[in-house]
Amino acid sequence: MPALTPAQVLYDGASPPAILPCCDHYAGSEKLMRKSLALQAELGPVVDITLDCEDGAAVGQEAAHAELVAATLGSAENRFGRVGARIHDFSHPHWRDDVRIILRAAQPPAYLTLPKIASAADAAEMCAFIEGTRRELGIARPIPVDVLVETHGALAQAAALAALPLVGTLSFGLMDFVSAHHGAIPDSAMRSPGQFEHPLVRRAKLEIAAACHAHGKTPSHNVTTEVRDMDMVAGDARRARDEFAFTRMWSIHPAQIRPIVDAFAPRTDEVALAAEILLAAQAADWGPTRHGDTLHDRASYRYYWSVLRRARATGQPLPAEAAPLFGPAEQGGAP
Repeated sequence: MPALTPAQVLYDGASPPAILPCCDHYAGSEKLMRKSLALQAELGPVVDITLDCEDGAAVGQEAAHAELVAATLGSAENRFGRVGARIHDFSHPHWRDDVRIILRAAQPPAYLTLPKIASAADAAEMCAFIEGTRRELGIARPIPVDVLVETHGALAQAAALAALPLVGTLSFGLMDFVSAHHGAIPDSAMRSPGQFEHPLVRRAKLEIAAACHAHGKTPSHNVTTEVRDMDMVAGDARRARDEFAFTRMWSIHPAQIRPIVDAFAPRTDEVALAAEILLAAQAADWGPTRHGDTLHDRASYRYYWSVLRRARATGQPLPAEAAPLFGPAEQGGAP
């Protein structure tokens, strides 16, 4: 009988939380969309590409822009199926048309991003329309939704948003959130180090991350506006990961992608340690084990399994001996 894998024994029959690509790169114009897809083809599916209707479409050209997004989704350039789209907000008259047009693409979007959500009720209405359209068009799988938390109302209902079945991600919209305070939060909180130090911004980030982890969803950190100093970009990503428990981050410039991916990737020594502990646990039929002077059980096994899953999602090489930890369905598949 083959040895049981972590996925089979550590979650009591439930599915572990999804591990998405840790970088979400936005592109609004046709030129930037194609450039971004070429970069994704080079890097692999360690980065998602979000095709932007909200900020990308000129006034009066919303339908044409949505058609461009649909054509791009259905093109051969979408090699990995990890391309999504940001549609217009709930108050905009074109958001339903965005959904209708984009979901008719030859390849469905990996997700749809909903901006400027004011309440869980608004998000639920948008989700219901997306799901209904998906069913009408015969798309086999539900389309996950990424909700932008950038208003007071959305932050106040972060837990309710994360609990919506179709929601896969909550993303923090720092600029709009700070602006919504009408000068009560200084503009220094829109960039580092202020974005990690101002109490109201810290609170917002922590509430979003906590809501996501409570419901098995992915918290996605806001952009950094720095496009020259990649050490700052990497530092922002590390702080988002280590201090605020975010597992994903936006990118708005191609040069930001690799520093973000590298910052969210587990270190080589972490990956090696995780493999050692889990292989020993597998050999012990997932009972308690000892590694050095430290005892381990299923709680710590779940942590180290997440390390290996994140390593694979960020393109890190895994030790060859770790292969038995991944079942046949997981070999080379999604983490």
